[in-house]
Amino acid sequence: MKDPVEGGWSRGETFEEFLSRRGVSRREFLTFCGRMAACFAAAAALPGGSHALAEEMAQKLSGARRPSVIYLQLQECTGCLESLLRSGSSPIDRLVLEQVSLDYNELLMAPSGSAAEEVLREAAAKPHLLLVNGSVPLGYDGACCTIGGDSAANILRRAAQKADAIMAVGACAEYGCVQAASPNLTGAVGVSDVITDRPVVNISGCPPIAETITATLTYYLAYGHPPPLDGMGRPLFAYGQRIHDKCPRRASFDAGQFAERFDDENARRGHCLYRLGCKGPATFAPCATLEWNLGQSFPIKAGHPCLGCTERHFYDRMTPFYRRLPGFVVPGLGVEATANTIGAAAVVASVGGVMVHSAATVIAKKRAKKAQPETLPLAVLGDKEKPEEEGDKRA
Repeated sequence: MKDPVEGGWSRGETFEEFLSRRGVSRREFLTFCGRMAACFAAAAALPGGSHALAEEMAQKLSGARRPSVIYLQLQECTGCLESLLRSGSSPIDRLVLEQVSLDYNELLMAPSGSAAEEVLREAAAKPHLLLVNGSVPLGYDGACCTIGGDSAANILRRAAQKADAIMAVGACAEYGCVQAASPNLTGAVGVSDVITDRPVVNISGCPPIAETITATLTYYLAYGHPPPLDGMGRPLFAYGQRIHDKCPRRASFDAGQFAERFDDENARRGHCLYRLGCKGPATFAPCATLEWNLGQSFPIKAGHPCLGCTERHFYDRMTPFYRRLPGFVVPGLGVEATANTIGAAAVVASVGGVMVHSAATVIAKKRAKKAQPETLPLAVLGDKEKPEEEGDKRA
């Protein structure tokens, strides 16, 4: 596939030589490395913090050689790649993506039909990076998603044979997402369910923040291997903290200040959206720190509850989206304590906020399955509140 711009990154030159030829100054390059290092520093745990890591990254990235990349799109909606293409990015971000990830990509490449299949065969025959969007349907012998007459599973296996690293980009590629929701008629699974002989880096989200993909690619270019991962194969620099821990509305949660409807006074004041179904307390994602479109905003900041889209099987576990989370145990506050009572405790005693903050960072992931979420009428969406019976009080 031809480079999207003239004077592309040739196979023989280093990344630094390429950037210099394209007019990118050393200062701009170091600024980019500093921005990337700020994301990676906590996960890398290097002495000196992000400054030391920025210097190390600049040195390593300067000598990086252009890798071959195959970017597959299987059973999906193209939303992840659309997010990547339409997101704001720095000039270096664009150069990394334009020059690295376009050896094969169905959505963006000019060839089609047999010509596209030949491009894929040639790219898969040599060492490469493999990026995948979309789930892999195993039901009906793979007939639910075929490309060029072959199943998505077979295409994935062939493309992975000589891959130096594999990235499952988006919730569909991670575990199946919407297609895998009950009853999962297509038998959709994630990339790691098919490729089991090597690690798969999961960039979760529906879709993921584009800069998370860029940063993960940059780390690989600099170090020759993926960044440190969590227990679910996700980069720690992006998925190491819950949205709740960095949420701009966290103070309202600790103070027991909640919006009860999207159009009430507390909502207008920017108070916590937990009672409107926000899944931030159970969601590990970089939304509250990286935000979308170069830090412009993210759902909670814009006034909409988090849906928990970076967590596996969120369509089954997090729905109905506009109801409170089921009760979950908070270590240190007793077995009866739930997220509903945490904010109220902060109002009762001045030490409550400290206890809540400490307990929330180690919140138990196992939820009480028997707890039933409370339905809240959404007037803004046309829902009508049921008349209260005598003596009945709403929580």
